[in-house]
Amino acid sequence: MQVQRVVLHSRPGKNGAPVPENFRVEEATLASDLQDGDVLVRTLYLSVDPYMRCRMNEDTGADYLTPWQLAECVDGGGVGVVESSRCSTLTQGDVVTSFNWPWQTCAVMKGSVLQKVDPQLADGRLSYFLGAIGLTGLTALLGVREKGHVIKGAKQTMVVSGAAGACGCIAGQIGRLDGCVRVVGICGSEAKCKALVNDLGFSAAINYRQEDVSGQLKKCCPDGVDVYFDNVGGAISDAVIAQMNNNGHVILCGQISQYNKDVPYPPPLSKETQESLQRKSITRERFTVLSYMSKADAALCELSQCVKSGQIKVLETVVNGIENLGEAFCSMMRGGNIGKQIVKISE
Repeated sequence: MQVQRVVLHSRPGKNGAPVPENFRVEEATLASDLQDGDVLVRTLYLSVDPYMRCRMNEDTGADYLTPWQLAECVDGGGVGVVESSRCSTLTQGDVVTSFNWPWQTCAVMKGSVLQKVDPQLADGRLSYFLGAIGLTGLTALLGVREKGHVIKGAKQTMVVSGAAGACGCIAGQIGRLDGCVRVVGICGSEAKCKALVNDLGFSAAINYRQEDVSGQLKKCCPDGVDVYFDNVGGAISDAVIAQMNNNGHVILCGQISQYNKDVPYPPPLSKETQESLQRKSITRERFTVLSYMSKADAALCELSQCVKSGQIKVLETVVNGIENLGEAFCSMMRGGNIGKQIVKISE
């Protein structure tokens, strides 16, 4: 069987911004005979995510992430349908997902790395298994629950950076549902600000490209900030942490503003910000969702119910065609997406 796949053609370097030319689309041939335990899957949707920028380097800087190899097929989150199977737990027509899905139109995978999913959990919107009802949703929900310490009735204010991204837009809605009286998003365009407030129920949104973040935070968060869901790091996080209340909590989810730089993860803080954390007894602990997978099944059921009921609204930016994966990834890294960035491979 002839398939198309995406391989890593070149590395941007630790201090370089990725470009579409770092990826190459090529033809490949799949063996026609399946071995015991193998499954032939047809790819429906692939996910591109900020953490993948680290995988473009020779060293990811994180022990739980392996680097992509030059001239080898790239992989990440994917969802597809079983075409044929020699795995006892999967049959033709099953919808399956994996964290390690190759960027191919079709692939032979071990059934052991695939998770069967029920399309009804997402009302048939299978791309949601890569976002709101997948690892992204888990990161948002468990990040808020495990590190945010949101308490109903405590009149807390939450700020989310990267708020119009895949994880941020879910995290803000979780914060509101869990009891925050004020949820403020920071993002990079007026369209994103409108989506956060009008579509997702955020209390306010700040466009960091056009507005003074510190000044707007004072207006939007008159009682200070109690919980900060940090997706970006850098100067924006310094501005938020400076206005946090005593005994507040930073959910250290991502640092996308720093991913193109040759710095350790998490990146070092300025002396002033570090002193502010210590003086105010603010917790800032790294959050890795893979450490909480024992809670995944219950959390995914909750996310499914919230999406079906409309309590959580889902935003997606969808690009068609495997040939556009590189451009979709680079656009996402530049903030070109609203909600989850998805690439549709087949019907």
